[in-house]
Parts: sequence; C-alpha cells; structure tokens
Amino acid sequence: MIITPEHILKACKAGDISAFEQLYKRYYRVLFVIALRYSRGREEAEDILQDAFIKIFNNLDSYTGSGSFEGWMKRIVQNTAINHYRGTLKFDLHVTLDDYHEVAEETISDFEWMDAKQILALLSKLPEGYRMIVNLYYIDGYKHREIAELLHISEGASKSQLFKAKAYFKKLLHEHINKEVI
Repeated sequence: MIITPEHILKACKAGDISAFEQLYKRYYRVLFVIALRYSRGREEAEDILQDAFIKIFNNLDSYTGSGSFEGWMKRIVQNTAINHYRGTLKFDLHVTLDDYHEVAEETISDFEWMDAKQILALLSKLPEGYRMIVNLYYIDGYKHREIAELLHISEGASKSQLFKAKAYFKKLLHEHINKEVI
C-alpha cells in the first residue's frame, strides 16, 4: 500500500506516532538540505532541523491544506534557521572589500565545469551573514526589503551584505580555480 503525504498528514493530526516517524523519514533529506544551506555545518543543521520538526509536529493543525505541505514545512525549516541565526550569530562586519583582490567577471563562467556539490562547498565557506543573505536572495528569491524584515536589519545593510558576499565568493572561486589548476 502506497502511503501518500495526505494520509501521513491526516494520521499525524490524529496523533498516530508511527505517522510522525513516517513523516520524518519521508522529508528528512529534503528539509536537511535547507537547514544545511543556512548553517555552519552538519551538526548545526541537525539542531536546526530538530527544532523545525518539533515546530512542524506542534503546528500541524495550523496547516490549512492550501499550498504544498512540503512547501509549508520548508518554510518552517527556513524560518527556524533564520531565528537560529538571529539568536546566535551576527554579520561579520569586519570583512571589507579592500581585503580581497578583484576577480575578473569571466571567472563566473568557471561554474560550467563545477558540479552542485562543489558550488555548495564554496557557499558553505562564506561567513554566516553573507551565506544567509545569498540563500535568501538568490536561492529563496526574497527581495532586499523582505530580507531586511526577516533579519531585522536595514534594506541597505541587506544590499551591502550581498555586494560583499559576491566579492567574497569571487575570491573563494578564484582560490578554488587556482587550486584545481595547480
């Protein structure tokens, strides 16, 4: 018998413990990837995901059925990661563009030979504040105004952090390319 997400959700809402386990097993990997994008590493991502699953389980009744259930859970993981970030980290304001040599724009074409795992590895090397802005802006599609509201910063700070994050990422990409060539 194939158990659909709707069946699992209904059983979870009814308090079926085995359904909670099925929900966890079914969505762990997808949600873990989101937590990992926002965290400093695997251990922190696991903490974020654990907190998110608790929120999911405690708030199942608030899911109205409009929109994707998976999307609803992804948003909870994302918000949990943002709250974790706000509670434990600050933007790394000590990094300035003067610290880095300019990297030519054509290095972006070097993404063509990189796989997703390599790109994510480089993104994980960004300071937490930069990584948060990059995730929210480029991956999750938020506008600077929305990012500012989520992170309790000014819209200008969001733009500035994204600009600095791009410069820092270019530096990391340049170092990665040089290491691959050598």
